[in-house]
Amino acid sequence: MFRVINNITQLCVNNSLKRILQQENGILMVIQGTRNLSSRADNDKFSLKHEEVGRPLYFDAQATTPMDPRVLDAMLPYLVSYHGNPHSRTHTYGWESEAAVEKAREQVANLIGADPKEIIFTSGATESNNISVKGVAHFYAPRKKHIVTTQIEHKCVLDSCRALEGEGFKITYLPVGPNGIINLQQLEEALTPETSLVSIMTVNNEIGVKQPIADIGAICKSKKVFFHTDAAQALGKIPLDVNKMNIDLMSISGHKIYGPKGVGALFIRRRPRVRVEPIQSGGGQERGMRSGTVPTPLVVGLGAACELAQREMKYDHAWMENLSQRFLDKIYSKLSHVIRNGDPEQTYPGCVNLSFAYVEGESLLMALKDVALSSGSACTSASLEPSYVLRAIGTDEDLAHSSIRFGLGRFTTEEEVDYTAEKTIRHVERLRDMSPLWEMVQEGVDIKTIQWSQH
Repeated sequence: MFRVINNITQLCVNNSLKRILQQENGILMVIQGTRNLSSRADNDKFSLKHEEVGRPLYFDAQATTPMDPRVLDAMLPYLVSYHGNPHSRTHTYGWESEAAVEKAREQVANLIGADPKEIIFTSGATESNNISVKGVAHFYAPRKKHIVTTQIEHKCVLDSCRALEGEGFKITYLPVGPNGIINLQQLEEALTPETSLVSIMTVNNEIGVKQPIADIGAICKSKKVFFHTDAAQALGKIPLDVNKMNIDLMSISGHKIYGPKGVGALFIRRRPRVRVEPIQSGGGQERGMRSGTVPTPLVVGLGAACELAQREMKYDHAWMENLSQRFLDKIYSKLSHVIRNGDPEQTYPGCVNLSFAYVEGESLLMALKDVALSSGSACTSASLEPSYVLRAIGTDEDLAHSSIRFGLGRFTTEEEVDYTAEKTIRHVERLRDMSPLWEMVQEGVDIKTIQWSQH
């Protein structure tokens, strides 16, 4: 078996190509490096491909991203040599790890325009969201017992709000339009003197829609309400500045930005100070807001991933635009009755959610078994119910069941996009040919006017 890794940065020196053969666990690893030259040195770009016989192409970047090998390089010393506890203050091992953690804290802060002291390390965006929603709610109760969110938030935010409802808090779940974007007037009208927090995600994890975060932040600031955003799908992909956008709390995840799994961060504004009640008790680490030993290797990886994202964001975004447009052009040129879910303009291009009318989504997923795809959020993939996000934007149930999310990433190639598009077209055509509904549509019958009888 061969595993091929193309275009590793460190292998390219003076524009020359090197090949390294390494025997590891009985598997021959072939590493190849090439350099894509451009007119400016800072635009030099390296891409990574990891191909293994029998494994599908990866098109599920919203669920998780592969770790960038440069992130692994940064982590390795702290997995092996520098193994000290960063909270041990009496010897070199602890000091080394503490210095690495503080460097990572600064790298995360720089990506969002924050002060390093405002960054709290957590296990991921789910924990950060729980701390934000429950922590603010509990600290400012009973004087303020109202929270505003939307119907298309991540499951962990919605479930946190439902848990608070059981404690007597009032939650307003704002609807969104057919394009997936909230109405700012409705948001402003929902705020009351009892509102302690507004929690609205930056980029939706299922349809990729971008909310007007800066406008939301301005409204919350004018009403003296704290504003929290789940930025797991936006961090490192679009520019974010917590001060310009008036964001008070921001949730961050490592494995969505080509970093390690099991680590994340929470931005908590210091001025004006946001107070949260901790949801975990322990030794008082991370300013008492998230007790527990900070995992140095994971934090170092998160910091490295943030630094890479800051440096390569412009290039990565342009690459996503190129790939998504290439994919959509191929799909639309061959297939009719294909609907893109969410606003086509205010969206992150790396998330393409399509509904293929008169095709069962699960059947299409099974047909595309050599491409790793999703019909929605990884956190709700065990459910057979149609996506609550698609239902919230008014998608008909049959179209919701026919939706597929194509998640493009930093290492996705044009060849992979072409292959996936062509195979999708072929199987949609095949499945439609088997559908009596599609036959009726071809004959000009309006399906929605049919009165179906039950037997």
